[in-house]
Amino acid sequence: MEFINQIINGLSTGSMYALVAIGYTMVYGIAKMINFAHGEIIMVGSYIAYVCLAFYGLPIPAAIIISMALTACLGIVTEKVAYKPLRGKGSLDILITAIGVSYLLQNIFLLLFSSSGRTFPNIIPAGNVNVGGLSATYITVITLVVTFICTGLLLLFINKTKIGKAMRAVSEDRQAAQLMGININTTISLTFAIGSGLGAIAGIIYGCKFSLINPYIGAMLGIKAFIAAVMGGIGSVPGAMAGGLMLGVAESLTISYISSDFSDAVVFGILIFVLLVKPAGLFGKNVREKV
Repeated sequence: MEFINQIINGLSTGSMYALVAIGYTMVYGIAKMINFAHGEIIMVGSYIAYVCLAFYGLPIPAAIIISMALTACLGIVTEKVAYKPLRGKGSLDILITAIGVSYLLQNIFLLLFSSSGRTFPNIIPAGNVNVGGLSATYITVITLVVTFICTGLLLLFINKTKIGKAMRAVSEDRQAAQLMGININTTISLTFAIGSGLGAIAGIIYGCKFSLINPYIGAMLGIKAFIAAVMGGIGSVPGAMAGGLMLGVAESLTISYISSDFSDAVVFGILIFVLLVKPAGLFGKNVREKV
């Protein structure tokens, strides 16, 4: 039973990684770039919710909606100001810009809140759900449910709505989509907005799970989520979900049965193994470049 409980705990952490990884994979799938500032956008989302709850005493649903809305706006502004002028430029230019945006956001929140941790309001009650000898905390259950609902709604949006089909068309062939009358700029901005909004949910879950937030929380969370996206096959939403869950379970089992000191090493080891066996990732497709 202990082993199963550890897997459940790992799925909870992995769900948080998955929400962040979906943001990475959507932006890459449509804009063909890696937004390495995504981790800091998650941090911003957690601080916005913290301010709404701790300073203004807003209801929990209102705080979540405001956090998602403001981080979505931040994602759009980041894309318009930092990334749009670099379209068609080299990947190195985009990478350096993304790292610059990351440090900018981090330092802004260092000035606003200092480097000391802030206690995130306890919006999820303590306690466990016990079913047939298995035990899971409320935060674990809620995290899993929220992640699966968000992923399901996102897949429904991408596959069934007109805007979602436009996003898929841009992902497949940007020039052909533009010739068909699809607004490329709007589509890419919407992608950043959705990814950032999901990141806000991940930031709130992080605050609830670990109780403390600081301006540095987005760094390692963003790296692990990026690993999850690459493992699953970057550009694939189901792949990001699977990669995040795998990563969380592997991390949980390593901490429980080996040592917490080796958890990060195991995560990177799994990434190397997956890429050696399947370079495009678990759900990725090998694409041949036309010459």
